[in-house]
Amino acid sequence: MDSIDVSIIVLYIVITIGIGVWISRKASKGLDDYFLGGNSIKWYYLGLSNGSGMFDVSGTAWMVGVLFLYGAKSFMFMWLWPIWNQIFVMMFLAVWIRKSNTMTGSEWILTRFGNDRAGKASHIIVAVFAIISTIGFIAYFFEGIGKFMTIILPWDLALHFGDLSILTSEQSYALLIIFLTTVYTIKGGMFSVVATEVLQYGIMVVAGLLVAGYTLINYTDVQINSVITEEWRNVFFSWELGAHWGNKYQAFNNLIDTEGYKMFGALIGMSLFKGFFASIAGPTPSYDLQRILSTKSVKEAAYMSGFTNLILFIPRYLLIAGIVVIALVTLAPEMIANPDLSGADLEIIMPKVINLHIPVGIKGLLLAGLLAAFMSTFSAFVNAGPAYIVNDLYKKYFKPDAPNEHYIKMSQIASFIVVGLGVFMGFFADSINSLTLWITSALFGGYVAANFLKWIWWRFNGWGYFWGMSSGLIVASLQFVLDQNKGNFTPGTMLYDLSEVQAIYLFPIILGFSTLGCILGTFLSKPTDIEVLKSFYTNVRPWGWWKPVYKLLKTKDQTFEKNKDFGKDMLNCVIGIVWQSSMILLPIYFIIRDYPKAIVALVVFIVTSAILKFTWLDKVRKIPN
Repeated sequence: MDSIDVSIIVLYIVITIGIGVWISRKASKGLDDYFLGGNSIKWYYLGLSNGSGMFDVSGTAWMVGVLFLYGAKSFMFMWLWPIWNQIFVMMFLAVWIRKSNTMTGSEWILTRFGNDRAGKASHIIVAVFAIISTIGFIAYFFEGIGKFMTIILPWDLALHFGDLSILTSEQSYALLIIFLTTVYTIKGGMFSVVATEVLQYGIMVVAGLLVAGYTLINYTDVQINSVITEEWRNVFFSWELGAHWGNKYQAFNNLIDTEGYKMFGALIGMSLFKGFFASIAGPTPSYDLQRILSTKSVKEAAYMSGFTNLILFIPRYLLIAGIVVIALVTLAPEMIANPDLSGADLEIIMPKVINLHIPVGIKGLLLAGLLAAFMSTFSAFVNAGPAYIVNDLYKKYFKPDAPNEHYIKMSQIASFIVVGLGVFMGFFADSINSLTLWITSALFGGYVAANFLKWIWWRFNGWGYFWGMSSGLIVASLQFVLDQNKGNFTPGTMLYDLSEVQAIYLFPIILGFSTLGCILGTFLSKPTDIEVLKSFYTNVRPWGWWKPVYKLLKTKDQTFEKNKDFGKDMLNCVIGIVWQSSMILLPIYFIIRDYPKAIVALVVFIVTSAILKFTWLDKVRKIPN
């Protein structure tokens, strides 16, 4: 590392922590200010903050690896999250959610199921889910930032006591960065998080543009075309993946065969199946939901969600595609020298490229940008998770009448506890990929059924929600234990076979258990109080099976109309997914110099943007402030 690069990184850290601590005085008024910024932050700042929070370093390293190996069609791997839940939020869910005027997702649940025993059970289980998912994501960040920093920075921070290894260098780096980020996040709450994330987003955009520019200047079409094939560029696919690489790089084809995604049609089919239900279920109770609840109004919640989609993908994929092109030209020939690539760690491609092939100055800015990506995402989760502990559990059930200063102090303590548990879990994770698949497929699989049904079915009640979420969480946790202990099972046994199944293919099983819990919990208990249902349906107005509630409201008010926009909303979502995909493919094709495909992606982006102006934006503008 050159002293210029080190100076840039140190300056970035000092400025970030300084801004976070300086602005923290605004968070001292109460929990609304601490967790939601007092609903006073402008929607475009929240959108920049939300986009910054999704620009994480662990996910970026993973996406670099899959783009390198699978080519342009790897953007569909993002559907595992699924990334187009942001489209569903933009089109209608942000409006539905913001109408609640609550602080957290579990507090929002009370508006749907009431405040009786069933409602409280649903309230508690969604808070528990939020806390577990936050801990899981912190473990994911711990794994990613440690691996990244160890390869980039030259100092060995491993800690030993005699012959006993206490901390590896990866773990020491991760603990250091996590500590620094936790300090300003806990000090300032949402105000500090948004202020620093807006700064961090700017740094990430500059870093992406610099890497893209460096790639375009220093690597030629001939160099790129000598490595990648037409299949690598192709976004279309058949049921089974063909050869993505030429004969010279056959080892990479062999690696694809062993990765578990050879049956690509099945993977995409499962991703679409899961993605539809997960997207309608709505955002999980984390930082994304907090941004929606932090907006000033329902209209601004919709604006913020649309803006997040617009500003996130192009700069992020300029960075990813630039790093991949450098890796294709410089690292692929080195990697192929080892013909056995089975088990190759594609997650280290990004830090290797930065370490060996990025020039002085750009390297410092890029590292500051990636560090910003980590810190922004991490701080977003650290702000969101403790809100559920303090507001939804501690304040509601243990100490409801304490002063605001007490609750803010408890929020700070809860933040340290959540971070500590996430770090502890990170010590036992195998890889970023294993955590990615567990979070996206298993953990979220337990979330989908209950949160899908809460919107569309009037009879679904608090006990159905509680048992649906509980059964999903239990099965997801068992899957994680199996995955992390797969080396301890005897081949040929049922436990061994289950541990070898990719998490995405277990999604239907987890969904099935969760749905069964929903149905049994609902029909073995009484319906939600009709006054609660009438209040919820009048306020939120979701589409779905609400006929009994609608009839009661219609008898009292003949002007009352139900939501008939299901078809329009779904059409907008399909257009939005195409729009979002064009913003991913455009920078990829531009950076690999496939200009005809880049022009097609640009045309698709312009056309879908124009359509959404009439079908979505004009509709949002009519929402009263």
